[in-house]
Amino acid sequence: MITAVYPGSFDPVTNGHLDITSRAARVFDQVIVAVYERPNKRLLFSAEQRVRMIGQAIQDWPNVSVDRYESLTVEYARQVGAQVLIRGLRALTDFELELQMAHINQRLDPGIEVICLMASQSYSFLSSSIVKEIAALGANVSSLVPAHVARALGEHFAD
Repeated sequence: MITAVYPGSFDPVTNGHLDITSRAARVFDQVIVAVYERPNKRLLFSAEQRVRMIGQAIQDWPNVSVDRYESLTVEYARQVGAQVLIRGLRALTDFELELQMAHINQRLDPGIEVICLMASQSYSFLSSSIVKEIAALGANVSSLVPAHVARALGEHFAD
């Protein structure tokens, strides 16, 4: 059985993240969407909220689960018995960062492979940062995120 971990901050989860997750779920026996609790960025939602939003989005996918972690990603992958880390690539700038991280992760644990899935064309422009900026300005993000995430963003910025 091959277990893959799809790590990220997912603040918030977007339809692009879910596209990568669903495609990974077709390839691997088990996919764990792993929410990193302490990324080096300003977060809009707590780890609990991010896990809850992802959980609701993936609830009908039998081989996908969500978890959270605060260690090195390869340590978390070892902990859950994963053999693969999943990463999504949108553009050349993503590639440079992902290549660097893949080399570091390979050095930390050569037994864990990094597999990059190219973003679907319809999501190649999409990022959580863009979604947050659009929502903060009061625009509709319902085509970019699941409905429950759009509601959570609307509630957050209504305050």
